[in-house]
Amino acid sequence: MNKEWSLDFLYHGYDDPKFKADMEAVDGLIKRLNELSDSKEKMSPAQAIHDYLALNENFNELAFGLGAFCNLNMSVNTRDAQAASYMGQLMAKMSATTKATTSFRKYIASTENLDELIAGDELLKSYEYLLNNIVKDNKYLLSEEAEEIMALYDISGGSAWSDLQSSLTSSVTADFRGEKLNLSSIRNKAYDPDPAVRREAYEAELACYDKIKDSVAASLNSIKLQVINESRLRGYASPLDKTLQDARMKRETLDALMEAMHEYMPLFRRYLKIKAKALGHENGLPWYDLFAPMGKCDKTYTTEEARDYLLNIFGNFDKELHDMVERAFNESWIDFYPHEGKVGGAFCLGLPSYGQSRVLTNFDGSFSDVVTLAHELGHAFHNLNIESHRPLNRDYSMPVAETASTFNEHVIMDAAIKNAADPQEKLALIEGQLMDTTQIICDIYSRYYFETQVFANREESFMFPDTLCEMMLKAQDEAYGDGLDREFRHPYMWLCKSHYYSSGTSFYNFPYAFGGLFARGLYTKYVNEGASFISKYKELLKATTVNSVEDTAKIAGIDLTDKEFWRMSLRSYEERVDEFERLALNK
Repeated sequence: MNKEWSLDFLYHGYDDPKFKADMEAVDGLIKRLNELSDSKEKMSPAQAIHDYLALNENFNELAFGLGAFCNLNMSVNTRDAQAASYMGQLMAKMSATTKATTSFRKYIASTENLDELIAGDELLKSYEYLLNNIVKDNKYLLSEEAEEIMALYDISGGSAWSDLQSSLTSSVTADFRGEKLNLSSIRNKAYDPDPAVRREAYEAELACYDKIKDSVAASLNSIKLQVINESRLRGYASPLDKTLQDARMKRETLDALMEAMHEYMPLFRRYLKIKAKALGHENGLPWYDLFAPMGKCDKTYTTEEARDYLLNIFGNFDKELHDMVERAFNESWIDFYPHEGKVGGAFCLGLPSYGQSRVLTNFDGSFSDVVTLAHELGHAFHNLNIESHRPLNRDYSMPVAETASTFNEHVIMDAAIKNAADPQEKLALIEGQLMDTTQIICDIYSRYYFETQVFANREESFMFPDTLCEMMLKAQDEAYGDGLDREFRHPYMWLCKSHYYSSGTSFYNFPYAFGGLFARGLYTKYVNEGASFISKYKELLKATTVNSVEDTAKIAGIDLTDKEFWRMSLRSYEERVDEFERLALNK
């Protein structure tokens, strides 16, 4: 089993004749798209829209494959100059379609008998949801010329600032016990069983940020100001309003989610104080012990053992999921280990046209890393369930993006807890589940609060690193409260989280809470309904790309604007916290 992923199914390298031919083919498709845009008024609306969709399918498939190849290479080697160069070329090519795309979207939105045209053409009918959203989004479009200019400026603006943050955080090193460790490696030591290692690593991590804080602060300020200006120009009430519109999600749903989370914050602060007491702390849990292991879960896993563990559990849930996970390990879908120049964290990139995904992790063998694999392979399973859609119907919005991944976590964790005979093993597993859940409740709440404040302040002032650190500490106080030791918080969480650094996607924080609690509710339904629920679950995953968030949930009989659904999901953790207290404090 390979430890690095293979991209040969895309291209064998930048010298691959197919790579060069496809780069040239993109130019041909752009030319055809622009010619079609110029001639559309001479065609019947039905034919013009049909041809536009068909041509866009070909263009998006080709450009996505090329972009995926470059991005995946850059994620494991941020110094890959060829990947960066070709990615820049692709972005420039993509910007050359902006004028034609904008013109066509306005043309579609102005077509009076669109419903009639959709009913009379199978291709249009398959894209009914997409076409209707084009009509809804039309009021936020600028002129063709303005859209083209904004796309061009983003290449050297927001996207460039984002690349800078990624490059700096992947190349910075921390001094730890005579070694130079990259950011992923030093942050992974937060899970070390030795409390001295955890604290020293925490201090080394905070110290290393001093080397790059000014540049990354400039990145954040520049990106957020660009988002504010663009949102205003387009007519959105705020960047959050734009995020919700892009997510196909109602503000009522977000409010119900956040209010329920706020109500149940004391439950997770209680967990933190129990953990603090068990570890000998008196004033809440210090940040460096947030991920401290408890109980006897000191087993480490090889990648082969992780594969076997996941296959055993998923085999009892669903054969289709089991078989996909087996393929992922056996067919080199996964890049496992951290190394210098590799981006931190974990992600999954779906390539549904190829029937595959690619998963990046920074695996160090802990059970938490096994759960991370399960999480990312949940994204791959989501991708599997949307493969049958047409190419332009394969994008799901941010909130539902974490559904299958977090559902996978519940399958793994509940099975592991149920099968744990040793109280110390059960303690370790329950604590691990609560630790992860506290991240999607308290930490995500703090990130949402922080980003809200950044947008509120950026228009009037540039926020230097010290100001951003103060804002982050205040956000952590709001979320963690007395569950966290105020002397040992993490002021630089704004710097190391890539989710803040996108000019195209803001507030990539609440979707994790949404996904976690939505998946928890779905998993509860699975527990109650049994195997008969699985087909409904897959139907729901497939529907995420062609339905609003609220309509997707209705497939499982859920009203997302009802706060009680979110309360139900949160309430399900009360017994877990009680059991954790009994095991941790021997009550």
